[in-house]
Amino acid sequence: MEDVRTAEADNPRAADGRLPGRRGRATRQRLLDETALMLATVSFHDLKVVDISRAAGTSPATFYQYFADVDAAVLTLTEDMVLSGSDELRSLVTDPSWDGPKAAGDLAEGFLTFFDRHASMLRVIDLATTEGDERFRELRVRLLNGVFLSLRDLADAAAAAGRLADGVDPGAAAGILTTMLAHVSAHQPGFASWGVERDALAQTMATLIDWTVRSHGE
Repeated sequence: MEDVRTAEADNPRAADGRLPGRRGRATRQRLLDETALMLATVSFHDLKVVDISRAAGTSPATFYQYFADVDAAVLTLTEDMVLSGSDELRSLVTDPSWDGPKAAGDLAEGFLTFFDRHASMLRVIDLATTEGDERFRELRVRLLNGVFLSLRDLADAAAAAGRLADGVDPGAAAGILTTMLAHVSAHQPGFASWGVERDALAQTMATLIDWTVRSHGE
């Protein structure tokens, strides 16, 4: 399935199913780039085809050659971000050695950085998911699923070694940690308004992660 999605991303089709040529792909990408830039300052629901087209130096008619509507363009951007982002986030769990506390710190910092970098797209996912759009809900699940599964493996190993607290379910622990990472990372400005600095967020999340999957009982 991953290979199919990658192939589709490398060879995007126009709205009518045609494969655009080099110039067409460049125009399509320019429309996506301008949509992404506008999402940083304009609400998802306030985006207009005419504004995106004007910013991209083309016309609404050209926009509709590539996307059925603004939602389709935003969904494409979100799918592209999730395609690469899911691997990036999962690797924060699977790549390091968990023999010491550094891995948990890198995981917490990696999430905060990722959510900073993709803040506008992640806001769209959260908004659309809250409004009941299953397309965006599925993308959010796909983005975080690898993190959950990898943390569950760590929690399973901790349980097998007797390092998981009695009564703590590995799957529940992994789900709670994944939710914590995503929710805290998405609401950094809110924590800042309470006087909680980014370094404190990273350190506290890292401590909770490390205590859960590695160091309890040692």
